[in-house]
Amino acid sequence: MTSDRLHDSPAGNKPRRMHLGAFLLESGHHVASWRHPDVPRAAGLDLALYQHLAREAESAGLDAIFLADSVATEDGPGAERFSRSTRFEPITLLSALAASTERIGLVSTVTTSYHEPYSVARQLASLDQLSGGRVGWNVVTSDNASEAGNFGRETHRAHGDRYARAAEFLRVVQGLWDSWEDDALLDDRPGGRFYDPAKRHELRHRGAHFSVRGPLNVARSPQGQPVIVQAGASEAGRQLAAASAELVFTAQSSKAAAQAFYADLKSRTQAAGRSPDAIRILPGVYVVVAPTRQEAQDRQAALQSLVHRDAALGLLSRMIGNIDLRGYDWDQPLPELPQTDSGQRSRQQLLTQLGADNGLTLGQLATAVTGGRGHLSLVGSVQEVADVLHDWFESRAADGFNLMAPVLPTGFEAITRLLVPELRRRGLVRERYEGRTLREHLGLARPAHRPPAAHVAAFQEPSA
Repeated sequence: MTSDRLHDSPAGNKPRRMHLGAFLLESGHHVASWRHPDVPRAAGLDLALYQHLAREAESAGLDAIFLADSVATEDGPGAERFSRSTRFEPITLLSALAASTERIGLVSTVTTSYHEPYSVARQLASLDQLSGGRVGWNVVTSDNASEAGNFGRETHRAHGDRYARAAEFLRVVQGLWDSWEDDALLDDRPGGRFYDPAKRHELRHRGAHFSVRGPLNVARSPQGQPVIVQAGASEAGRQLAAASAELVFTAQSSKAAAQAFYADLKSRTQAAGRSPDAIRILPGVYVVVAPTRQEAQDRQAALQSLVHRDAALGLLSRMIGNIDLRGYDWDQPLPELPQTDSGQRSRQQLLTQLGADNGLTLGQLATAVTGGRGHLSLVGSVQEVADVLHDWFESRAADGFNLMAPVLPTGFEAITRLLVPELRRRGLVRERYEGRTLREHLGLARPAHRPPAAHVAAFQEPSA
């Protein structure tokens, strides 16, 4: 189970600490990671590998592991070269990892576009009970247009429609999580009453997208409710995050852009009637770290040598809004593209700006995103990588980072065994776990129970 490297310590007033998550993506984040000799075959379906990674993250004292998800395979150009679409369903996998760990947070991506609120509320509440309150829900609206065909639709939902549905979906799920008050279950054996009916609540929601009576048939979470995680950076995404999110993952390739996003989202959170400290902002960061810069550069170069041109172009096509780029000149700048309605608008804007700011050709941009995929990318010595993360944290560009290893497991082990100890040596990361729930790891308050009427009153639907 948990390593002896981390033990409990008494709570108290503490300085601001850097929060760290581990974004685990099958064989690793580099598009060619599946071809690397260090990576097990069929890594996305290797439970033993995931158990090792979860324990490794826990031994390093990270706040959480994070799993992305899509409910379809990739069908775009070059998908057979960059897509690793055979993977575990994340709630199922995290249930297994909950039994293999004791402290690490468990964040699962679940789309609001192609699921139903009651089922999602029940699955996540069950996992939260199984894990002792360690669960977070990454609320996404789906940027893979192929998902539509798996759920009876000819076309993917439009961007604005996805966010309107997501806002109502989230409202319903949180209302269901408050079906039972904390002390509703009496287990009164002499009196013959299992629960107090006055503390059991039916939601009776009727909205534009859903009609859900409730109550949920799972007790209230040990941490009040699972932590709400959100990753959208479009206008609608930011508005949803400000109103509801507690942890935000974001892609930022420069400190100035990260600072602007950080300030904007904290301001929006306050304008929504919440404390700016009620939300944690963790940019993703692709990290290739080694004892020396040359070793790190050699590792990155070895990965780049495995990249097939069609894989780089296919990945960029997928990430820039599901737009087929095969007809454009590899050696010319990225042309002006229509605004995506089926993909991630914020990522399309980020990658377009990245190419323009750096004068990159289409080929150079495609090659540049094979590792970090638009996130901050750091390739260097332990000191160099730690210096950048330290600077971003102190400059209020981030509350921490979602760490993205190039290959699994070796690239992740370099992060946990080299980089994290250096951050701890600088006093940026806590010495040991100080609680057991994900909320406690993140320093987030336990939400008080709210009756159904309060959930309705608190809801404000974001515009597209």
